[in-house]
Amino acid sequence: MSTAVFTPGALPDVFTEAGVGDLFDAFDSPEYTLPCRSGDADLWFAEAPSELERAKGFCGDCPVRAACLAGAVARREPWGVWGGEIFERGVVVARKRPRGRPRKTPVVAGSDAQTGTAQTARSAAA
Repeated sequence: MSTAVFTPGALPDVFTEAGVGDLFDAFDSPEYTLPCRSGDADLWFAEAPSELERAKGFCGDCPVRAACLAGAVARREPWGVWGGEIFERGVVVARKRPRGRPRKTPVVAGSDAQTGTAQTARSAAA
């Protein structure tokens, strides 16, 4: 769990503007804790696509999901999971690509996961 302590002026203005904190502070319910406020905050800003997908799953039944997403779109959030969607450079993306270089040849759906071999489109055409 993140233990970061923020001092006044340490955050960019976009994070301290009315809207981000007000949304979460307005929903004060003892029987329901917002997933993004109770766990590891770093999960919502992770680099690994699998962790971002996990964060999206936590947003599934969140009562402020729609308002969170609308606010993030309006603010053009630069990155992270907001309202159950992944933001990258201020726009919603379906999924985040993993780091590194993309494959030169696409993998066909008929790959053998147990042996780790994959039939590529190029070898299938031969």
